[in-house]
Amino acid sequence: MLFNSLPTSFYCFLYVQQTFSFTRSFHKKIFSLSASVVTASARMESQLPCVLVLSGKSLTEKELAKSIKENSSLKLADDVKLRTILQSEMEMQSEKDKFNIDTYMASLMTTSFGRILLWSPRLPSTQDVVSLNFSEIPIGSVCIADLQFKGRGRSQNVWESPKGSLLFSFTIQMEDGRVVPLLQYVVCLAMTEAIQDLALKNGIPPLNVRIKWPNDLYLDGLKVGGILCTSKYSSKKFNISAGVGLNVNNEKPTTSLNAALKKLNSGYQLQREEITSAFFNQFEHLFHILINQGFQPLEELYYKTWLHSGQRVIVQEQKEDQDLPIENVVTIQGLTSSGYLMGITDTSEICELHPDGNSFDFFKGLVKRKLN
Repeated sequence: MLFNSLPTSFYCFLYVQQTFSFTRSFHKKIFSLSASVVTASARMESQLPCVLVLSGKSLTEKELAKSIKENSSLKLADDVKLRTILQSEMEMQSEKDKFNIDTYMASLMTTSFGRILLWSPRLPSTQDVVSLNFSEIPIGSVCIADLQFKGRGRSQNVWESPKGSLLFSFTIQMEDGRVVPLLQYVVCLAMTEAIQDLALKNGIPPLNVRIKWPNDLYLDGLKVGGILCTSKYSSKKFNISAGVGLNVNNEKPTTSLNAALKKLNSGYQLQREEITSAFFNQFEHLFHILINQGFQPLEELYYKTWLHSGQRVIVQEQKEDQDLPIENVVTIQGLTSSGYLMGITDTSEICELHPDGNSFDFFKGLVKRKLN
């Protein structure tokens, strides 16, 4: 299922399904070879210490970053060694492929999100950093890595994340559990809006990045990014770690934002720093709407951006008196209040569509539930 409520915690999973800014570690044809190579590579990477650079936008936030460092309480998964330093203690950045903190901060216009930054040239997983250290960093803090060697996708699959990808995770806190499952759509929408905003500001051709429900970003029919969110319920609040992966520069195995710009004969190349700041500028605005008004005011914009309005899909319905499920064709109309797909049958029956939980493609084996 897309999300599942448990007695002690609430999880909202957004799965990365294929290989884009992420390269899947295993392939059926070379399973034994690739599995051993990836395992050995991950083991070697995990033995090397990671450096985490702490920074803040304002003087107050710089002091917060200093306090986090002095507490020395940040940790990584699997006992990977971690060393924390402040941006002021870091040597001058000379490698052009490193994330430029100053460039990012200069174009960040938020009041809360993204203003405390944890950056590293290499990490096991940005998602693990914010999840494991949720109580140690302020809400809205973001962790960015140039490279991940233990990124996570659907069903805890391992995903390699090479340079050229925008990889970040950030913290959110919410109280209304009814809108928590809808947060994933706001994250996706904020990224598509950010990319369009950058195109307008820089006078470049618009990139038609679209949302594939529930959590993928597509460009020219190919996946270019994905989202992963996890949430735990504690002290009457949902502590959410939201992760984003976007292929900015890598042309293989599918496509990237800058590869698409080249095809459009644009001399401009998008940078990870400007995409990240534009994302948070958009997300903060959309998040406030979600919290204060719900998802309904965002639906029209979301439906303009996603791929599925009017799409006809085959769904399964299990009858009590039959051993095998019945397959029917349903037309997608939008989202239900709980965040699943709303469909209508050829007999005008309104229904809610759920993934069956077994397929990487959420549109295979959808299960139909009748709505009153």
